[in-house]
Amino acid sequence: MGTHELTPKFTPEITPSLEELQAQERRLVFRRFTHDDAWALGSLLVELARERQAPVAVDIHRAGQQLFHAALPGSAPDNDAWIARKRRVVERFGASSYLVGTRYRAKGTTFEDSSRLDPDTYAAHGGSFPITVDGVGVIGAVTVSGLPQLEDHRFVVEALEQFLEKDL
Repeated sequence: MGTHELTPKFTPEITPSLEELQAQERRLVFRRFTHDDAWALGSLLVELARERQAPVAVDIHRAGQQLFHAALPGSAPDNDAWIARKRRVVERFGASSYLVGTRYRAKGTTFEDSSRLDPDTYAAHGGSFPITVDGVGVIGAVTVSGLPQLEDHRFVVEALEQFLEKDL
């Protein structure tokens, strides 16, 4: 029996702490964010999704304008609705949709129960991350929909880490 056969196929994900999520946002900051950057980041997300056969839709907005959108095999129109709802959370709160939801859970409640915002318009579920420019602030959002919310969040963070590493 090879060692790979003894490895479990599923390892439960450890939910990131508020501190870890906030540290991600402090770390993942752009020097600038152009149309070309949106194309390159979106293309990286699509490439990673294709490698994993992830059934996701990818979206990048800046200042109210959609700069990139792609829907991979297995995604559905519902993913576009989730993207819009998660993106609105980033635009309103200036933080990742997963962090916003986590803040409510840390208070012993939920975003849906306590935010007083329409859940058909806003979703504090993982997958939308702020595009923050150094010295400027949040100017947009990169959003993925199609995986469980923690996986959507981690997928965007991984792509941002790769992208920003190349930009140094």
